Amino acid sequence: MWQLPVLQFWSWHLATPLALLLLPLPLLAARLLPPDGRASGALRVPGVIAASHGVSDAAPAAGGDRRILAWIAWAALVLALAGPRIVLPAEALPATGRDLMVTLDLSGSMERTDFLLDGKTARRLDAMRSAARTFIRGRSGDRIGLIAYADQAAVVSPPSYDVAATAKALDGFAIGLVGRSTAIGDGLGLALRRLSKADARSRVVLLLSDGVNNAGVSAPRDVANLAKDMGVRVHTIAMGPRDLSEANDNPDVVDVQTLKDIASATGGQTFRVKTTEDLDAAMKAIDEIEPTRSLAPPAPIWREIWPWPAALAFFATAAAALARRRGA
Repeated sequence: MWQLPVLQFWSWHLATPLALLLLPLPLLAARLLPPDGRASGALRVPGVIAASHGVSDAAPAAGGDRRILAWIAWAALVLALAGPRIVLPAEALPATGRDLMVTLDLSGSMERTDFLLDGKTARRLDAMRSAARTFIRGRSGDRIGLIAYADQAAVVSPPSYDVAATAKALDGFAIGLVGRSTAIGDGLGLALRRLSKADARSRVVLLLSDGVNNAGVSAPRDVANLAKDMGVRVHTIAMGPRDLSEANDNPDVVDVQTLKDIASATGGQTFRVKTTEDLDAAMKAIDEIEPTRSLAPPAPIWREIWPWPAALAFFATAAAALARRRGA
Protein backbone atom coordinates (compact mmCIF):
# COMPACT_ATOMS: atom_id res chain seq x y z
CA MET A 1 0.00 0.00 0.00
CA TRP A 2 1.35 3.42 -1.00
CA GLN A 3 2.14 5.74 1.84
CA LEU A 4 2.88 9.44 1.87
CA PRO A 5 6.53 10.27 2.45
CA VAL A 6 7.66 11.49 5.82
CA LEU A 7 9.45 14.82 5.78
CA GLN A 8 12.08 15.10 8.48
CA PHE A 9 13.63 18.17 10.06
CA TRP A 10 16.08 16.82 12.63
CA SER A 11 13.72 15.37 15.26
CA TRP A 12 10.68 17.09 13.72
CA HIS A 13 8.59 15.22 11.19
CA LEU A 14 5.57 15.88 9.03
CA ALA A 15 3.50 12.74 8.55
CA THR A 16 1.66 14.13 5.49
CA PRO A 17 3.87 16.87 4.03
CA LEU A 18 1.81 17.08 0.84
CA ALA A 19 -0.80 18.93 2.88
CA LEU A 20 1.49 21.98 2.71
CA LEU A 21 0.47 22.33 -0.94
CA LEU A 22 -2.82 23.72 0.36
CA LEU A 23 -1.13 26.89 1.67
CA PRO A 24 -1.56 29.02 -1.50
CA LEU A 25 -5.13 27.83 -2.05
CA PRO A 26 -6.81 31.10 -0.88
CA LEU A 27 -4.61 33.16 -3.24
CA LEU A 28 -5.43 30.86 -6.15
CA ALA A 29 -9.11 31.04 -5.30
CA ALA A 30 -9.03 34.85 -5.16
CA ARG A 31 -7.26 35.02 -8.52
CA LEU A 32 -9.21 32.36 -10.39
CA LEU A 33 -12.75 32.77 -9.06
CA PRO A 34 -14.90 35.58 -10.51
CA PRO A 35 -15.69 38.58 -8.26
CA ASP A 36 -19.00 38.57 -6.46
CA GLY A 37 -20.16 41.58 -8.52
CA ARG A 38 -21.21 43.63 -5.55
CA ALA A 39 -20.15 47.28 -5.79
CA SER A 40 -19.61 49.41 -2.79
CA GLY A 41 -21.50 52.66 -2.53
CA ALA A 42 -19.10 54.11 -0.01
CA LEU A 43 -17.11 57.21 -0.94
CA ARG A 44 -13.39 56.56 -0.64
CA VAL A 45 -11.38 59.61 0.43
CA PRO A 46 -7.70 59.99 1.27
CA GLY A 47 -6.79 59.44 4.87
CA VAL A 48 -5.51 62.98 5.36
CA ILE A 49 -8.83 64.50 4.23
CA ALA A 50 -10.76 62.07 6.37
CA ALA A 51 -8.67 62.98 9.39
CA SER A 52 -9.24 66.69 8.80
CA HIS A 53 -12.98 66.09 8.90
CA GLY A 54 -12.78 63.94 12.00
CA VAL A 55 -13.34 60.67 10.13
CA SER A 56 -11.25 57.71 11.37
CA ASP A 57 -9.50 55.30 9.01
CA ALA A 58 -9.62 52.53 11.63
CA ALA A 59 -11.92 50.42 9.47
CA PRO A 60 -9.30 49.71 6.78
CA ALA A 61 -6.76 49.01 9.51
CA ALA A 62 -9.19 46.62 11.17
CA GLY A 63 -9.73 44.92 7.83
CA GLY A 64 -5.99 44.42 7.50
CA ASP A 65 -5.84 42.90 10.96
CA ARG A 66 -8.62 40.50 10.05
CA ARG A 67 -6.76 39.43 6.92
CA ILE A 68 -3.62 38.77 8.96
CA LEU A 69 -5.61 36.72 11.46
CA ALA A 70 -7.28 34.82 8.62
CA TRP A 71 -3.91 33.95 7.09
CA ILE A 72 -2.56 32.87 10.47
CA ALA A 73 -5.62 30.63 10.95
CA TRP A 74 -5.26 29.11 7.47
CA ALA A 75 -1.51 28.50 7.80
CA ALA A 76 -1.97 26.92 11.23
CA LEU A 77 -4.77 24.70 9.93
CA VAL A 78 -2.65 23.50 7.00
CA LEU A 79 0.26 22.82 9.35
CA ALA A 80 -2.03 20.77 11.60
CA LEU A 81 -3.20 18.76 8.57
CA ALA A 82 0.45 18.07 7.69
CA GLY A 83 0.72 16.13 10.96
CA PRO A 84 3.72 17.61 12.76
CA ARG A 85 5.29 15.32 15.33
CA ILE A 86 8.59 14.85 17.09
CA VAL A 87 10.60 11.75 17.88
CA LEU A 88 11.42 11.33 21.53
CA PRO A 89 14.83 9.85 22.38
CA ALA A 90 14.72 6.11 23.01
CA GLU A 91 17.43 3.75 24.18
CA ALA A 92 18.33 0.61 22.29
CA LEU A 93 16.84 -2.50 23.84
CA PRO A 94 18.98 -5.44 24.97
CA ALA A 95 18.37 -8.27 22.56
CA THR A 96 19.57 -11.77 21.82
CA GLY A 97 19.72 -11.30 18.09
CA ARG A 98 17.23 -14.15 17.76
CA ASP A 99 13.88 -14.35 16.01
CA LEU A 100 11.78 -17.15 17.49
CA MET A 101 8.50 -18.43 16.09
CA VAL A 102 6.46 -20.43 18.61
CA THR A 103 4.28 -22.75 16.51
CA LEU A 104 1.57 -24.56 18.46
CA ASP A 105 -0.92 -27.33 17.68
CA LEU A 106 -4.60 -26.35 18.03
CA SER A 107 -6.12 -29.56 16.69
CA GLY A 108 -9.13 -31.26 18.26
CA SER A 109 -6.97 -33.70 20.22
CA MET A 110 -5.68 -30.81 22.32
CA GLU A 111 -9.01 -31.01 24.16
CA ARG A 112 -8.05 -34.30 25.79
CA THR A 113 -7.76 -34.07 29.57
CA ASP A 114 -4.71 -36.22 30.29
CA PHE A 115 -2.43 -33.56 31.79
CA LEU A 116 -2.30 -31.96 35.22
CA LEU A 117 -2.26 -28.24 35.96
CA ASP A 118 -1.98 -27.00 39.55
CA GLY A 119 -2.74 -30.51 40.75
CA LYS A 120 -5.96 -30.78 38.75
CA THR A 121 -6.80 -32.61 35.55
CA ALA A 122 -6.42 -30.24 32.61
CA ARG A 123 -6.69 -30.21 28.85
CA ARG A 124 -3.54 -30.47 26.80
CA LEU A 125 -4.40 -27.02 25.47
CA ASP A 126 -4.37 -25.50 28.95
CA ALA A 127 -1.10 -27.19 29.90
CA MET A 128 0.50 -26.08 26.64
CA ARG A 129 -0.80 -22.53 27.02
CA SER A 130 0.49 -22.26 30.60
CA ALA A 131 3.96 -23.57 29.72
CA ALA A 132 4.21 -21.46 26.57
CA ARG A 133 3.14 -18.33 28.44
CA THR A 134 5.88 -18.81 31.04
CA PHE A 135 8.42 -19.57 28.32
CA ILE A 136 7.58 -16.51 26.22
CA ARG A 137 7.55 -14.11 29.18
CA GLY A 138 11.04 -15.24 30.09
CA ARG A 139 12.45 -14.56 26.62
CA SER A 140 13.00 -10.83 27.01
CA GLY A 141 15.35 -9.75 24.23
CA ASP A 142 14.05 -12.24 21.67
CA ARG A 143 11.71 -11.14 18.93
CA ILE A 144 8.94 -13.70 19.27
CA GLY A 145 6.00 -14.53 17.04
CA LEU A 146 3.13 -16.92 17.63
CA ILE A 147 1.52 -19.30 15.14
CA ALA A 148 -1.42 -21.66 15.60
CA TYR A 149 -2.16 -24.53 13.22
CA ALA A 150 -4.82 -27.21 12.75
CA ASP A 151 -6.60 -27.50 9.36
CA GLN A 152 -4.56 -24.47 8.38
CA ALA A 153 -1.95 -22.21 9.93
CA ALA A 154 -2.40 -18.63 11.09
CA VAL A 155 -0.20 -15.94 12.60
CA VAL A 156 -1.71 -15.13 15.99
CA SER A 157 0.97 -12.62 16.96
CA PRO A 158 3.62 -11.28 14.54
CA PRO A 159 7.27 -11.24 15.66
CA SER A 160 7.75 -8.59 18.34
CA TYR A 161 10.06 -7.65 21.18
CA ASP A 162 6.96 -7.13 23.33
CA VAL A 163 6.99 -10.57 24.95
CA ALA A 164 4.19 -9.61 27.34
CA ALA A 165 1.84 -8.88 24.43
CA THR A 166 2.85 -12.10 22.67
CA ALA A 167 2.19 -14.12 25.83
CA LYS A 168 -1.16 -12.37 26.21
CA ALA A 169 -2.13 -13.52 22.71
CA LEU A 170 -2.19 -17.10 24.02
CA ASP A 171 -5.42 -16.23 25.85
CA GLY A 172 -7.19 -16.21 22.49
CA PHE A 173 -6.23 -19.81 21.72
CA ALA A 174 -9.31 -22.02 21.36
CA ILE A 175 -10.00 -25.38 19.77
CA GLY A 176 -11.59 -24.85 16.38
CA LEU A 177 -9.97 -21.47 15.83
CA VAL A 178 -8.13 -22.77 12.76
CA GLY A 179 -9.86 -26.15 12.42
CA ARG A 180 -9.49 -29.50 14.17
CA SER A 181 -6.98 -31.46 12.06
CA THR A 182 -3.17 -31.35 12.22
CA ALA A 183 -1.28 -29.57 9.43
CA ILE A 184 2.24 -29.78 10.87
CA GLY A 185 3.89 -29.00 7.54
CA ASP A 186 1.77 -25.90 6.97
CA GLY A 187 2.41 -24.64 10.49
CA LEU A 188 6.16 -24.98 10.07
CA GLY A 189 5.97 -23.52 6.57
CA LEU A 190 4.21 -20.38 7.80
CA ALA A 191 6.83 -19.96 10.53
CA LEU A 192 9.58 -20.14 7.91
CA ARG A 193 7.77 -17.63 5.74
CA ARG A 194 7.74 -15.12 8.58
CA LEU A 195 11.38 -15.81 9.43
CA SER A 196 12.41 -15.34 5.80
CA LYS A 197 11.68 -11.63 6.27
CA ALA A 198 13.91 -11.39 9.34
CA ASP A 199 17.55 -10.33 9.40
CA ALA A 200 18.30 -11.74 12.85
CA ARG A 201 21.57 -13.56 13.41
CA SER A 202 19.71 -16.56 14.80
CA ARG A 203 16.33 -17.85 13.63
CA VAL A 204 14.57 -20.56 15.60
CA VAL A 205 11.23 -22.35 15.50
CA LEU A 206 9.66 -24.07 18.48
CA LEU A 207 7.20 -26.59 17.02
CA LEU A 208 4.75 -28.44 19.28
CA SER A 209 2.40 -31.19 18.15
CA ASP A 210 0.32 -33.89 19.79
CA GLY A 211 -0.71 -35.71 16.62
CA VAL A 212 0.05 -36.89 13.10
CA ASN A 213 0.23 -34.68 10.03
CA ASN A 214 -3.15 -35.26 8.37
CA ALA A 215 -4.02 -31.93 6.74
CA GLY A 216 -2.52 -29.11 4.75
CA VAL A 217 -0.53 -29.11 1.53
CA SER A 218 3.06 -29.25 2.81
CA ALA A 219 4.92 -32.41 3.79
CA PRO A 220 6.69 -31.85 7.14
CA ARG A 221 10.00 -33.38 6.06
CA ASP A 222 10.08 -31.29 2.88
CA VAL A 223 9.52 -28.14 4.91
CA ALA A 224 12.25 -29.27 7.31
CA ASN A 225 14.69 -29.44 4.41
CA LEU A 226 13.71 -25.91 3.47
CA ALA A 227 14.39 -24.82 7.06
CA LYS A 228 17.81 -26.43 6.82
CA ASP A 229 18.57 -24.51 3.63
CA MET A 230 17.47 -21.28 5.31
CA GLY A 231 19.64 -21.91 8.36
CA VAL A 232 16.63 -22.06 10.67
CA ARG A 233 16.91 -24.35 13.68
CA VAL A 234 13.71 -26.18 14.65
CA HIS A 235 13.15 -27.62 18.12
CA THR A 236 10.19 -29.97 18.34
CA ILE A 237 7.99 -31.06 21.23
CA ALA A 238 6.07 -34.32 20.88
CA MET A 239 3.16 -34.02 23.31
CA GLY A 240 0.94 -36.88 24.44
CA PRO A 241 1.24 -40.25 26.19
CA ARG A 242 1.14 -42.49 23.10
CA ASP A 243 3.61 -42.78 20.24
CA LEU A 244 2.56 -43.59 16.67
CA SER A 245 5.25 -46.27 16.48
CA GLU A 246 3.74 -48.04 19.49
CA ALA A 247 0.04 -47.79 18.64
CA ASN A 248 -0.42 -46.90 14.99
CA ASP A 249 -4.06 -48.01 15.03
CA ASN A 250 -4.93 -45.50 17.76
CA PRO A 251 -6.06 -42.04 16.58
CA ASP A 252 -4.77 -40.45 19.79
CA VAL A 253 -1.05 -40.72 19.05
CA VAL A 254 1.79 -38.35 18.30
CA ASP A 255 4.18 -38.90 15.40
CA VAL A 256 7.41 -38.69 17.36
CA GLN A 257 9.57 -39.92 14.49
CA THR A 258 8.49 -37.15 12.12
CA LEU A 259 9.16 -34.54 14.78
CA LYS A 260 12.57 -36.09 15.42
CA ASP A 261 13.36 -35.98 11.71
CA ILE A 262 12.41 -32.30 11.53
CA ALA A 263 14.65 -31.40 14.46
CA SER A 264 17.52 -33.58 13.27
CA ALA A 265 17.47 -32.09 9.77
CA THR A 266 17.71 -28.55 11.11
CA GLY A 267 20.15 -29.01 13.98
CA GLY A 268 17.47 -28.78 16.64
CA GLN A 269 16.38 -31.07 19.45
CA THR A 270 13.26 -33.14 20.10
CA PHE A 271 11.58 -33.34 23.49
CA ARG A 272 9.21 -36.16 24.37
CA VAL A 273 6.47 -34.82 26.62
CA LYS A 274 4.02 -37.12 28.42
CA THR A 275 3.32 -35.05 31.52
CA THR A 276 3.14 -31.42 32.56
CA GLU A 277 6.51 -31.82 34.26
CA ASP A 278 7.99 -33.05 30.98
CA LEU A 279 6.53 -30.05 29.19
CA ASP A 280 7.97 -27.59 31.70
CA ALA A 281 11.36 -29.30 31.47
CA ALA A 282 11.29 -29.11 27.67
CA MET A 283 10.53 -25.40 27.74
CA LYS A 284 13.35 -24.80 30.22
CA ALA A 285 15.79 -26.76 28.08
CA ILE A 286 14.91 -24.73 24.99
CA ASP A 287 15.18 -21.59 27.12
CA GLU A 288 18.86 -22.38 27.65
CA ILE A 289 19.77 -21.85 24.00
CA GLU A 290 22.89 -19.66 24.03
CA PRO A 291 21.98 -16.16 22.79
CA THR A 292 23.92 -13.97 20.40
CA ARG A 293 24.20 -10.64 22.19
CA SER A 294 23.26 -7.52 20.26
CA LEU A 295 21.07 -4.46 20.53
CA ALA A 296 17.61 -4.21 19.11
CA PRO A 297 16.90 -1.00 17.22
CA PRO A 298 14.84 1.29 19.44
CA ALA A 299 11.23 1.62 18.43
CA PRO A 300 10.47 5.25 17.56
CA ILE A 301 8.34 7.05 20.13
CA TRP A 302 6.21 9.65 18.40
CA ARG A 303 4.70 12.67 20.11
CA GLU A 304 1.98 14.26 18.01
CA ILE A 305 2.03 18.06 18.14
CA TRP A 306 -0.63 18.84 15.53
CA PRO A 307 -3.11 19.89 18.29
CA TRP A 308 -0.99 23.02 18.88
CA PRO A 309 -1.34 24.51 15.38
CA ALA A 310 -4.96 23.32 15.35
CA ALA A 311 -5.59 25.30 18.54
CA LEU A 312 -3.83 28.33 17.03
CA ALA A 313 -6.08 28.08 13.97
CA PHE A 314 -9.16 28.01 16.21
CA PHE A 315 -8.16 31.04 18.27
CA ALA A 316 -7.05 33.03 15.21
CA THR A 317 -10.40 32.32 13.55
CA ALA A 318 -12.25 33.35 16.70
CA ALA A 319 -10.21 36.57 16.93
CA ALA A 320 -10.90 37.40 13.27
CA ALA A 321 -14.63 36.83 13.79
CA LEU A 322 -14.62 39.04 16.88
CA ALA A 323 -12.75 41.79 15.04
CA ARG A 324 -15.24 41.58 12.18
CA ARG A 325 -18.17 41.91 14.57
CA ARG A 326 -16.64 44.95 16.27
CA GLY A 327 -15.90 46.59 12.95
CA ALA A 328 -19.40 46.00 11.62
